[in-house]
Amino acid sequence: MPTLTLNGNNISFEPGWTILEAAKANGVEIPTLCHLQAADHKGVCRICVVEARGSDRLLPACATPAVEGMELRTDSPAVIEERKLIVELLLAEGDHNCLCCEANGDCVLQRLAYAHGVKNAPVANPLATRLVDDSQAFIVRDFKKCVMCGRCVAACNEIQVNMAIPLPFGRREDRPLPAGWLPLVDHDRCTQCGECVQACPVGALTEKKAKGRGRSWELTKVRTTCPHCGVGCQQWLHVKDDQIVKVTAVEDARPNLGMLCVKGRFGHDFVGAAERLTTPLIKENGGFRQADWDEALDLVAGRLAAIKAAHGPEAFCGVADVGGVNEDAYNMQKFFRAVLGVNNIDHRGRACLAPQATGPAAACGSGAMTNSFAELEKAKLILVIGADVTEDNPVAGAYIKRAARRGARLIVADPRRTGLVEHASLHAPVKAGAEVAFVNGLMRVLMEEGLYDKDQALKRAADFEKLRRTVERYNPEMVAAVAGVGPELLVELAHALATTKPAMLVHALGPDEGARGLDKALAYADLQLLLGNVGRECGGVNLLRGRGNAQGLADMGALPGFYPGYQSVGDATARAKFERAWGVELNPKAGLALPAMFEAMARGAVKAMWICGEDVLAAAPDGQHAARCLGALDFLVCGDILPTATTSLADVVFPLAAWGENDGVFTNSERRVSRARKAVNPPGQAKPGWWIFREVARRMGHDWPSQSSREIWDNELSVLAPALAGVTYDRLEGDGLQWPCPGLAHPGSAYLPADACPGPDAFHAVEWAPPADEPDGR
Repeated sequence: MPTLTLNGNNISFEPGWTILEAAKANGVEIPTLCHLQAADHKGVCRICVVEARGSDRLLPACATPAVEGMELRTDSPAVIEERKLIVELLLAEGDHNCLCCEANGDCVLQRLAYAHGVKNAPVANPLATRLVDDSQAFIVRDFKKCVMCGRCVAACNEIQVNMAIPLPFGRREDRPLPAGWLPLVDHDRCTQCGECVQACPVGALTEKKAKGRGRSWELTKVRTTCPHCGVGCQQWLHVKDDQIVKVTAVEDARPNLGMLCVKGRFGHDFVGAAERLTTPLIKENGGFRQADWDEALDLVAGRLAAIKAAHGPEAFCGVADVGGVNEDAYNMQKFFRAVLGVNNIDHRGRACLAPQATGPAAACGSGAMTNSFAELEKAKLILVIGADVTEDNPVAGAYIKRAARRGARLIVADPRRTGLVEHASLHAPVKAGAEVAFVNGLMRVLMEEGLYDKDQALKRAADFEKLRRTVERYNPEMVAAVAGVGPELLVELAHALATTKPAMLVHALGPDEGARGLDKALAYADLQLLLGNVGRECGGVNLLRGRGNAQGLADMGALPGFYPGYQSVGDATARAKFERAWGVELNPKAGLALPAMFEAMARGAVKAMWICGEDVLAAAPDGQHAARCLGALDFLVCGDILPTATTSLADVVFPLAAWGENDGVFTNSERRVSRARKAVNPPGQAKPGWWIFREVARRMGHDWPSQSSREIWDNELSVLAPALAGVTYDRLEGDGLQWPCPGLAHPGSAYLPADACPGPDAFHAVEWAPPADEPDGR
C-alpha cells in the first residue's frame, strides 16, 4: 500500500484516493465547504487547500490525487492564511447575519470563520441585493447568503437526478444582478425533495416549516425509519418541546444513503395534528363520549367474548395497520388466532399487492424484492414494467436515474410517459393489460434465437418445454397487435436483455393492480428465470411496495393463510410450534381475505370487526356498499390516530400512538428490518397497538408475557420465524438487517441466493387473456 507524509506522520492510503480521503482515513480533518462526496463535487471553494513540498502553489485536497512520497502540511501558516482569506471573501460577498439566520449553529461557513479567527468582513457587501425566493411550499431560497459552492446543483442533478437546478455558466461578472451567477431553480422540474437544503452548507436554503421553531443546539435528534413507502428511508427526527420540528436524512445509511423525497422530509404534520384522537371513545345514542381505558377495554373484551360464545370464532375479522410497526401487527394476528380462534386477519397492502407478490414468491419463495435498492445503481440493465417509480418510490427512482446516468441500459415498459422515460435507453409503450403477451413475446424471441440461459433454465424446470409451447404463438406480429409494441422494437428489447447480464426487473402497483395481476407477476418471474437473472446480485424480480410497512405486515402474519415468517396455517408442524408458544389450540382453516370479509358481512356471517389504522371506507371501490356492510355488524372496533369515515361507524374507537410516538420495527421492500423509534410522546392517552391487543387478551383470559416491543420481537418473533432468527433489537441499532438472517452470526441477505429459489417447477407458462377491467381512456 502506498504511503505519504502528512503533518510529519507517515500514513498509508489506497490507490485512487484523494488527499482529502487519505487524510480522513487516517484521522486528520481537513475543512471543506463545497465538497459533496456522494456527487463527486469538488474543487470550487479551495477551503481544503494543503501545502505540498516542492509545489509552488497550495493544492485543493478534495481534487488532488494522493501520490506516493508526498510531503503534506494541512496546518502551515500559508494554509491557514489562505483559508482565512477565502472565508473573509465569502463573508464579504453576502449577507451573513448569523443572529437572524436559520442555519445559526449548523453553518459550515460560521464554523470556519470561528475556527480561523475571522471577526469582520474586510470589504463592503456588493451582492446583498440578491433575491429571496419563498414562493414554494417547503423551501426558502435566500440567495443573499449563497456562497456559490455548487453543492445544491450537484445534489439535485447528480444525487436525485431531478435536473431542476441548471448549471451556472460563464464569468460571474458577466451575469447581471439580482440573479447573477446563482443556482436558480426550475420549479417545473423541482420535486421539493429538499436534497438541496440538506446539501447547503450555509443558510441560503432552509426549510420553511421549521423557520423560527428552534436552533440546532436546541434540537434533539432521533433516528427512525420513514413510514411513507416501501423504501424505508433512514431519517433523523429533530425534536424540541415534544414536537417534531423537521426531518433530515441519515447520511450514508442504507437503504437511502442520505436521500429523502418530499413526503419523507416534509410529510410529518399528521403527528402533531390538532385533530388527533386522544382518548378512547364509546358510542352511545348515536354519538361518541370519552371513556377511560379500563372502561373501553372491558367493554370490548366483554362484547367480543359474548359474540364468540353466540356465533363462534368465524364471526370475527380484522384489518391490520400498514402504517404501524411490526409488533402491532404481530400482536393483532396473535389476538385473532390465539384468543378469538380464527385466521380472518388481513391488511390493505396484501389486498393490493397479493398478485404481484405471488410472482417473486413463486420464483424465490418470497413476495419481497429478491434484491436490494443499492443494486439498482450498480445494475447493468434495468427493466421497469408498469411502475411509476419516480412518483411512488422516489428514492428508488433516484437510484435508477443514477444508474442510467452512469451508462446502464434502462428499459421502461409502460403505456405512460413516466418520469423514467426521459432517462431510458428504450421505451416500450405496452398497452395496459397486455404485459403478459409482451413478456411472452420476449421469451419467444429468446428461445427461438437460443439466447436464454440454458444451464439454469434446463436445470431448474421440468416445465421448460411447456413454457416453450406456451410462448410459441406470441410471435412479434401477434404481440404488436395485442401489446402495441412493434416487431423490431420487441426483438431489440429481447436482444438487449440477452446481451446485458445480469438485469434487474422492477415492477409495482398500478397497471398490475387488476384482475390479471397474478398472471403478470408469474410471467415476470418466468422471464428472469429464463434469462438466468434469479439468485444473482443486480438481478431478480423486484416488487416495489407503495405503502409504508406492507412488507412487514406480511412478514408478521397479518395474512389469512400464514403465521409470522410465511408459515402456513395448514401446515401441522408449523401450527404445532405456534400452539406450544401461545399455549392454545389453533384453527387450521385459512381465513378470509379482505374482499371476502365484506362479502361475509353482507350475508351476516361476520358479526364483529376490528380495524386498526385503516380508513377502509375511503379505500373501498364502492364506499356505499362498504358502509352498509360495516353498518350491519353487531360490533365494530377501530383504532386510529385521526377521526375517519370508518371510525365514525365504530362502537369503540381506540386512540393509537403514531409513527414517531411508538417504538418498534419496520420492514421495507428489500426485506430490511429497521428500527422505528419513539421521538415524541403520543397525545393525551393514545397507546401503541400492541399494548391494546395485549390488554384485551388479558381481559379475555390470556396473559401474554411480553411487556414491550423489544420483548415481543426478541422473545417471540425471532424465535418463531426462522428467517428472522438472527434479527434482534441489539443488532438493529445501525442500518438494520435483511432477512433471511437465520442466526446471530449471519450478516443478513442483500439478495436471495440461487439456492433459496425453488426447484423443478419454476416455470409457470402463463397465457395472456384480455383484461377483465379495461381502461376507460381517461
